[in-house]
Amino acid sequence: MAGPFVSLLTDFGARDPSAAILHGVILSIEPEARIVDISHEVRKFAIRDAALLLWCALPYLPVGMHVAVVDPGVGTRRRPVAIRTGRGDVLIGPDNGILVGATSRLGGIASVRLLEAPEYRLPVVSTSFHGRDIFAPAAAHLAHGASFEALGPDVDPASLVASPIVDPVVEPGALQSSIVYIDTFGNVKLAGLRGDLEAALGRVQPGDALELIFEADGEEKSATVAVPWLAAFGDVAVGAPLLYEDSYGRICLAENQGDVAARLGIIEDGRVTIRRA
Repeated sequence: MAGPFVSLLTDFGARDPSAAILHGVILSIEPEARIVDISHEVRKFAIRDAALLLWCALPYLPVGMHVAVVDPGVGTRRRPVAIRTGRGDVLIGPDNGILVGATSRLGGIASVRLLEAPEYRLPVVSTSFHGRDIFAPAAAHLAHGASFEALGPDVDPASLVASPIVDPVVEPGALQSSIVYIDTFGNVKLAGLRGDLEAALGRVQPGDALELIFEADGEEKSATVAVPWLAAFGDVAVGAPLLYEDSYGRICLAENQGDVAARLGIIEDGRVTIRRA
């Protein structure tokens, strides 16, 4: 039978040995573990980016232990936690919002533990590498058969830091959202899902004309972009924009074979309102 499953998501990058060290710590405790790297190229300190990548990836991974470490508060009073989901997964990382959003796609939060038991940490815990010293060992010990309850005291799920991805606001005839991520193609991912858009505008069908009003800062005027709602990039000419539902159900603005974020000067954290044109 296949060994227990562990996934890793960090902002450690490939230049330093940190990601390989996580593998080594896990395999030293549970040699039969199957380890998958979701990514180690999360933008540095970008908790929201990591939260979105977890939200996207985890429903397609086997039930297992999932370690996520983007942790600008490492060494401070922020809590190290493990969250057991309704599906049976355990999400492990800092209590800074990185984990919570993904639990909604895994059956919700069943219980939470503080990673406090010394026997499930490395003997020496640094103030700057909790991925190595706390999070990877906890995942490995669970994979090796340790009980979830043994990790440490119970934590009230309501006390967890909320996801940094802010829910959109649905209004009659308008969806107010935020820009949460710009991918490597320059596609712009919004906080809302297709269901949110249709709650605001009614059913959207291919070819429907929409407009995106990007909120401006200071004295700048807001910018309005007219786009069709379409299913595929190839449904518009090369260089033309479209709004579409991505493979995770999220609303995205893109350009056929182009970088719409760069062309329009769109940046993350901006606000946008979607209406019918």
